[in-house]
Amino acid sequence: MIYSWHNELWQQLTAMRSRMSHAMLLQGRTGIGKLDFAKALAGALLCDRPLADGHACGSCDSCNWYAQGNHPDLRILEPEESASNGGDEEAAEAKSVKKSQVISVDQVRDLAEFLSLSSHRAGLRIVLLHPAEALNAASANALLKMLEEPPPDVLFVLVTHNPQRLLPTVRSRCNKIDMPFPERKLAEEWLVGQGVKQAAERLSYVGGAPLLALKVEEGAEKRLADLHKELHRGGRMDPFASAALCLKEGITYTVEALQKWTHDLLSTRLTGEIRYHAQQAASLQELAKGVDLPKLLDFQRLLNEARRSSQHPLNAELQVESLMIQYTQLFPTPTKP
Repeated sequence: MIYSWHNELWQQLTAMRSRMSHAMLLQGRTGIGKLDFAKALAGALLCDRPLADGHACGSCDSCNWYAQGNHPDLRILEPEESASNGGDEEAAEAKSVKKSQVISVDQVRDLAEFLSLSSHRAGLRIVLLHPAEALNAASANALLKMLEEPPPDVLFVLVTHNPQRLLPTVRSRCNKIDMPFPERKLAEEWLVGQGVKQAAERLSYVGGAPLLALKVEEGAEKRLADLHKELHRGGRMDPFASAALCLKEGITYTVEALQKWTHDLLSTRLTGEIRYHAQQAASLQELAKGVDLPKLLDFQRLLNEARRSSQHPLNAELQVESLMIQYTQLFPTPTKP
């Protein structure tokens, strides 16, 4: 499926379906539907009888294969799921499955046989790769060789949130397409249509990305409101009570919440603008008056480091408590509750 904010781009691309380059890079913010767009485009290009608006017909043999996930002219590359266990018999019987963080060189090399074959439908063969930033150095170089000497009638579609993490040589071999970010009103209307309550507040907190706002779990807003109530206390906040509110959510959640909060603290102090917590503008403005700016900037750098290592914290509880203690130290003079 595609979303309304992608309609214009869809029309442009499907109108030139016979003149597409051998590789395209769909790049843009997280949560705007890039992967859904890429899948819809692949289905439409493989369809035997595309509709007048460029979409797949949904009923031909090609569309049926695509819907079942076994189209012979399509390959999707993404980080693999791998089984892991603790090494004992009990754990071996109940293996956990986790997602790898990379697209391996073996996955890319396995494309060689697919690319050497002719199309089953006398049309395109498509390789859809997501997220492209999951390529490591070896797999990116293996892909580069294929992009430099592409077989005929093959289309590579790469989808990425972080194009700067791709090899420059990979980016240079692709037609770069900036995926549209929806206007605020359009995103709010779409969320309301999905049955989301407090759509404006949700959209603000996730930075305007509607699919991220849609994914906010039931009850998450209440838990976040409890944390914000503590953060409003500034230097009077109980760091251990605040840490306890966050531990069940995890270190990544905590760091992201603190990053957004301190961003608005700094922005309020310097420019008067608020990005993520518009409904709490008055409280943030009051809190920002007493914040120590040099310490706040240092704290933001610390949060950036914590975000990079959040997947492998040595001790999540100690790390969260440490962050909360340092937050209280941003306010030399405790603010009133």
